[in-house]
Amino acid sequence: MSTNYLPGKPQQLPGHNVSLQNHRTKHFKFSVQDAVATISLNRPERKNPLSLESYAELRDLFRTMAYASDVHAIVLTGEGGNFCSGGDVHEIIGPLTTLDMPGLLTFTRMTGDLVKAMRACPQPIIAAIDGICAGAGALLALASDMRFGTARSKTYFLFNKVGLAGCDMGACALLPRMIGQGRASELLFSGRGLGGEEAERWGFYNRVCTPEALAADAQAMAAQLAGGPTFANAMTKKMLQQEWNMGVDEAIEAEAQAQAICMATNDFHRAYHAFVAKQTPVFEGN
Repeated sequence: MSTNYLPGKPQQLPGHNVSLQNHRTKHFKFSVQDAVATISLNRPERKNPLSLESYAELRDLFRTMAYASDVHAIVLTGEGGNFCSGGDVHEIIGPLTTLDMPGLLTFTRMTGDLVKAMRACPQPIIAAIDGICAGAGALLALASDMRFGTARSKTYFLFNKVGLAGCDMGACALLPRMIGQGRASELLFSGRGLGGEEAERWGFYNRVCTPEALAADAQAMAAQLAGGPTFANAMTKKMLQQEWNMGVDEAIEAEAQAQAICMATNDFHRAYHAFVAKQTPVFEGN
């Protein structure tokens, strides 16, 4: 047996210390700076629609985030004054009309896997939304942990406009939990646009920014999170997701276990000693 993984020795498990600093993507822009990853959908001439390839590459990137040692928060945005117009009509919607049922199910499971990957990735995700946020784009926003928008933005859950149910990529589970059953029902049945100020009143947006300040405000929040106790932040995200399917007693027990784990981290001890010394803690994520 290799001594590299014996108890009591510093452990570096294979595949669990991935750097994304120089990671290259084909179907959207990606960069990492100061532990904040920025994903920019960059087909502005079409309002940043998703293709089959970008769906899959986004899914795989968010899965990889679980092992990224140099990413502590994520900003998801779009270029050219729009967030995302959904699935590309010519590259996705048209071909879907030619598929048989197994092919259709393969596609819908793949798009759902992107949302699962976003919810399972430990880093907080901030969606910075301007302009059009429609269809699958609305689900990217919904799957994020926070949403910063603009007053001029419009979010559309427009599946019924093309003869489909509103239950796409987890919308019927995620949206009612965020804005309430009645409001979610209205949006999913009507497909109408949700303006930025209304989105903030309803709790869909955390904050409404000016278009000029949107990117900077989202990056500032991501930097704040990236400088915090990242192990504890990941635990918070996990519990927010996990406790949806728990009763109150189960949730309290799960949180007791989660908090005890966090109390065993070095970051918890760093915070205590910094408090005693009247200093600001410097968290290292362990």
